[in-house]
Amino acid sequence: QGTGRGFRKWQECFDCGQCFHGAVKLALGWACWKMCLETHGLRCSGMGILGSALRPTRPEEALPVLEAGMALNQRYWSHDADSILTAQTSLANCL
Repeated sequence: QGTGRGFRKWQECFDCGQCFHGAVKLALGWACWKMCLETHGLRCSGMGILGSALRPTRPEEALPVLEAGMALNQRYWSHDADSILTAQTSLANCL
């Protein structure tokens, strides 16, 4: 449940399906990142969620998180074009 559908719990409400935003999104982003430190794939997904939570209001804090996520993608999933493109897009949206 750590990947794919399991990550939705960090991004949207199970009851109504609404995406989290603001302080709730940021708090869940930090919680997701802390929970996902054990494996590279989960850590990378956790960094993406945290970076997207920080980006709207704290882009200067989001940038190093997204850069680290990009580095993980390039190191472990350089063969996965979609993963690299997603990380690059998140990073570009922060700039």
